[in-house]
Amino acid sequence: MSERIEQYYLVRRDMLTEAMQKTLEAKQMLESGKVKKINEAVQAVGLSRSAFYKYKDAIYPFHTMVKEKIITLSINLVDRSGSLSELLSIVAEAECNVLTINQTIPLQGRANITLSIDTTPLIIELSELVRQLEDMEVVEKVELVGSGS
Repeated sequence: MSERIEQYYLVRRDMLTEAMQKTLEAKQMLESGKVKKINEAVQAVGLSRSAFYKYKDAIYPFHTMVKEKIITLSINLVDRSGSLSELLSIVAEAECNVLTINQTIPLQGRANITLSIDTTPLIIELSELVRQLEDMEVVEKVELVGSGS
């Protein structure tokens, strides 16, 4: 007897169908307490109850899937004194716990950092942390390369 292994995909929001996007909106309204009943939520977003029930247990915002998880980021960093320290300060301010850090030897003024962090205590959205890292003058690229328990 073979067990079915669930597969998950990371998909950009604008690639989701309208019904999937509305399902996410309805779920957010219910979770926030803005509405109390499913019927109210689906009416507010213009979605049928059947579509809501079709997608509700299969689609989640990315940040809810990585809560209490370990994520790994690949970061291209300019080789400048204090660059790594500045990057780690941003991670610390978000209250993430750094589990592993690997840095390549800088070549042509660039280094690659692979950073594994525990997002359990994260006090901001993961997307906001990534944006803050990307906004650093010394960061050229940030990619999420893995997540797990």
